[in-house]
Amino acid sequence: MAELKVDICKLSLKTPVTTASGTFGYGTEYADFMDIERLGGIFVKGTTIEPREGNPYPRMTETTAGMLNAVGLQNKGADYFIHSIYPKIKDLNTNIIVNVSGSSIDSYVACAEKMAELEKIPAIELNISCPNVKKGGMAFGVTPAGAAEVVRAVRKVYPKVLIVKLSPNVTDITEIARAAEAEGADSVSLINTFLGMAIDAKKRKPILSTITGGLSGPCIKPIALRMVWQTYQAVKIPIIGLGGIASWEDAVEFLLAGATAIQIGTYNFIDPTISLKVIQGIDAYCDEFGFKSISELTGALLK
Repeated sequence: MAELKVDICKLSLKTPVTTASGTFGYGTEYADFMDIERLGGIFVKGTTIEPREGNPYPRMTETTAGMLNAVGLQNKGADYFIHSIYPKIKDLNTNIIVNVSGSSIDSYVACAEKMAELEKIPAIELNISCPNVKKGGMAFGVTPAGAAEVVRAVRKVYPKVLIVKLSPNVTDITEIARAAEAEGADSVSLINTFLGMAIDAKKRKPILSTITGGLSGPCIKPIALRMVWQTYQAVKIPIIGLGGIASWEDAVEFLLAGATAIQIGTYNFIDPTISLKVIQGIDAYCDEFGFKSISELTGALLK
């Protein structure tokens, strides 16, 4: 049996399999389906300093290619998370990582400061890549200068492990990754959703209230895989890979391309136990091909 543990800077994961923010709630919602403490970590629902109502309905739709969502970071704010959610999840035997977002540099900083005070939150994922908000989010993640500005500001106030979530809606994702690394990011997670849209041909209207939304699902996997591989060549910090992972084979491909760990997102809606199946599959793969540790898979792509 292979050693399943991997490290993201000072953050130790019991397995490389984690769940993506926005697809797994706060973790407890899936406890009836699986042992969530077997996960390497849970990236909880996006959190902002102030409560957000999100976008008007309809804000989710399926397409033949994948799922579109324009939820818009709906949440009850950082204080609600601290007082009502954190007490329920803080003692789970896995890493709880908060996805932090904002509409300005100050709001990112304020939310990160609050999360830094929580003893059982060892890391945050700085979301500079959400395509579903009108202010902030992806606006900070589409240029190296914008990414550098927000990472620099948050790094000054956040002493724990800082993971920065990157947008694929850019010309060269490696430039954004380098900018985040230069300003003190401990890791990057990639990718977030692609900007897409769906139209109701009979009504001749967009299906989503926001017209466009974030496309996720297996359709984005080949592009996500390519971006992880490119970023692995460009930075020295660990990469968390995500985008269309629906099986252990998909997860192994991301590890081989350069990811240290992975996140499973949309497929949680199809199979709530997929994360455990992926852990088992990666372990069996290591046994079959003689890897003593899952960490040996990172970047082990034969050219």
